[in-house]
Amino acid sequence: MRIPKVVQNTIDSFEKLPGIGPKTAQRLTFYLLHVPQSELDKFATSLQALKKDTVLCSNCFTIDEQDPCSICSDQSRDQNMICVVEQALDVLAFEKNGRYRGVYHVLHGKIDPLNNIGPDEIYIDQLLTRLKKDTFISEVIIATNPTMEGEATAMYLSKQIKSSHPTLVVSRIGRGIPIGADIEYADPVTLQKAMEGRSSF
Repeated sequence: MRIPKVVQNTIDSFEKLPGIGPKTAQRLTFYLLHVPQSELDKFATSLQALKKDTVLCSNCFTIDEQDPCSICSDQSRDQNMICVVEQALDVLAFEKNGRYRGVYHVLHGKIDPLNNIGPDEIYIDQLLTRLKKDTFISEVIIATNPTMEGEATAMYLSKQIKSSHPTLVVSRIGRGIPIGADIEYADPVTLQKAMEGRSSF
């Protein structure tokens, strides 16, 4: 049986997504063939708007519908404390927990020499510029994932921040999150313990 071109194109598109293999791509595509057209239209509209209707916050570089984002512009947040995370998904994880009331800085990656990702490829310079500009900041919490790359990124950040801002408190989230795990998959209690158990870095 020859697969219709439009079906094959959809399968190919799904395969480009992380974690989606050929079999899963086929299952998703054939599932969508049974979804009512109105639902497919809604899905397509959402995908089209995904990039057009979102922006990177010019302050913390998270993803939102406005700039500055809803967190940076919230005056009830503790603007003196910045939590540095790898991805915008990590912000969602901490916000779901609801205990952290500071602001964020999203790196959009981690230092990973094996994949040719150095400090210049992620938003580290923007963080250092922000610390220079916002002199009221008293603590930077480094909340990169507890992987080899995440730890290397944390070490590099700590060294850079301490050399240019020696009076700033630089802390690392506690080890409530197991080594090798991703923050986005951590449960709220684990995230709370990690934040409470942060230490000087």
